Amino acid sequence: MATYVPNTKEEQRQMLNSIGLNAVDELYSSIPNEVKLKAPLNIPKGMSEMDLSKSIRDIASKNKVFKTIFRGGGAYRHYIPAIVKQVTSKEEFITAYTPYQAEISQGVLQSIFEFQTMICELTGMQVANASVYDGACAAAEAVIMSKERKRKKALISASVNPMTIETIRTYISGTDMDMEVIPTKEGVTDIEILKDRLEDDTACVLIQQPNYYGLLEDGDEIGSILGDKDIKYIMSCNPISLGILKAPSEYGVDIAVGEGQALGIGLSYGGPYLGFMATTDKLMRKLPGRIVGETKDSKGRRAFVLTLQAREQHIRREKASSNICSNQALCAMTAAVYLSAMGRDGLEKVARLSMSKAHYLASRLCELDGYEMVYKGDFFNEFVIRVNTDVDKVLKALENGGILGGYPLGDNSYNNENKGEILWCATEVNTKDEIDTLIQILKEVE
Repeated sequence: MATYVPNTKEEQRQMLNSIGLNAVDELYSSIPNEVKLKAPLNIPKGMSEMDLSKSIRDIASKNKVFKTIFRGGGAYRHYIPAIVKQVTSKEEFITAYTPYQAEISQGVLQSIFEFQTMICELTGMQVANASVYDGACAAAEAVIMSKERKRKKALISASVNPMTIETIRTYISGTDMDMEVIPTKEGVTDIEILKDRLEDDTACVLIQQPNYYGLLEDGDEIGSILGDKDIKYIMSCNPISLGILKAPSEYGVDIAVGEGQALGIGLSYGGPYLGFMATTDKLMRKLPGRIVGETKDSKGRRAFVLTLQAREQHIRREKASSNICSNQALCAMTAAVYLSAMGRDGLEKVARLSMSKAHYLASRLCELDGYEMVYKGDFFNEFVIRVNTDVDKVLKALENGGILGGYPLGDNSYNNENKGEILWCATEVNTKDEIDTLIQILKEVE
């Protein structure tokens, strides 16, 4: 840092003295000693551009890239029209960052405004923000957004993506909020238990639609339960499913959130992704992050401005309830371009194809001996199958055939009680031939 920080040792000593410290290390006294660096990093010597390029290619060649994928669980492979990459790859978009100087960032602001508008159309809500880091982050921000002086407990359905639940747990650990996970019954939220857990200090209820197991929750019933109570109804949505399912607003939802990766963003080994948030006019001032508004300039021309950043730490300081002061501008624009290219009919077609192919895959899997559906409820494009053989052997056989199979629910720290269960997924890109090939491979697994 000495190269970049223009101060002398004497100046550093004076600064330390002014805050009552004697050494720089004391600034980091809250950090455990065992995680502190004890010696300089062993950084190798620099490489030429040609050698570096070869080294990166060698590292990348170790990745196994599957052309056929039947796995979801929060990240989905969809067809991305060529125009999406063509538009978003323009240099002026790639280099654009959060518009701190809004008056000279009209293009970026307009792209965000269009994204917000489309999210409102998808969810049926009145206002959306410019995006947050990812879907799990959006859910956590929504939970904190629902907190009130006497309402500080969040009820989260166990059928929400486990990684989202853990993200919420991490976020609220720094607040005075509590959370309780509501058990499932036959793969969906146990509504009777939910009713029993609603108390005067309940701030919100969060469900996922479709849920982590691909099942459709009874959003109407939950909405009617919460309708006469001052408890915020939060729904985490798969945006593709909204092409055919009811919009969150139709369930009486107060805050709609979700992961926007499916909207034209490639899997990309896990990111960057896109969290969207939308809410009602009543809650607009509690919405975290940036909101772009439309106005007119001094000459009456259409113009865009940044508005309503009331929750952020750089605005309210110690009273802030969110530290989000950025947004996923390029990913948000990608989603907007994708939705523009697909249109209403295109999005509906993608949703219908995903659903129909998932149901075909489920029916074919259930034809195999020892394969059965775990849950009998309605599902969108994901479902859980229990197998009576070794799950690793099943998935390895598919891998050898160039297919990434479903996600093993019992093979991770979140769902270790689901031994023998696999979460499968199909989207519009999966063909009938691919499904039939998968079935043929599984027939040969003993």
